Amino acid sequence: MDFAALGLTLRLASLTTLCLLLLATPLAAWIATGHTLPRRIAQAAVALPLVLPPTVLGFYLLIGLGPATALGRTLITLLGHPLAFTFWGLLIGSMIYSLPFAVQPLIVAFASVDPPTIEVARVLGASPWTVFRRITLPLSRASFLTAAVLTFAHTVGEFGVVLMIGGDIPGVTRTLSISIYDQVQELNYSAANLTAAALVALSFLALLIVYARGNRRSELA
Repeated sequence: MDFAALGLTLRLASLTTLCLLLLATPLAAWIATGHTLPRRIAQAAVALPLVLPPTVLGFYLLIGLGPATALGRTLITLLGHPLAFTFWGLLIGSMIYSLPFAVQPLIVAFASVDPPTIEVARVLGASPWTVFRRITLPLSRASFLTAAVLTFAHTVGEFGVVLMIGGDIPGVTRTLSISIYDQVQELNYSAANLTAAALVALSFLALLIVYARGNRRSELA
């Protein structure tokens, strides 16, 4: 087992999950509270990584964060180096690639909140922020767990985007999925089998948490 890759993968997945939950909550709330064209365009853009080949997304991220674009040149000026092939570039790529797994469960949860309950709260003088904080968020707690678990598990298993934007730098961008690829290339199948088994177990555990939570909600209902 490549423990350096394991530690980097867990760090990447944890930071990606935390950042995406902070970003996905207001975005999902905005999308869920209307049916306007800008909201539908935003929802389609959020879901785009689900249908795009990871290498396509990784390619555009690699170009966008490099010196070929104004954004990339600005970042290089500010940071003194490009974000490509760094952990923070990897984090940006992971956030974009896993964005739908954080946003979609929250959209469904926010849209499922009983409209009459919200209307009653507004009639009683509650502000939109109070309604969201005191009614919508508590009723959507289970979906936050689902979003967090799916985002974490999806980030752990990333390969194409990670390889394109981060390469294979030990201790910097080499994740467990890249480590498996290296082990297979080296014909070290026993090590690859151990790493793959760890990823299978982690993914199964994540799905078990999601489905167990869903079954529990069904029983309570």
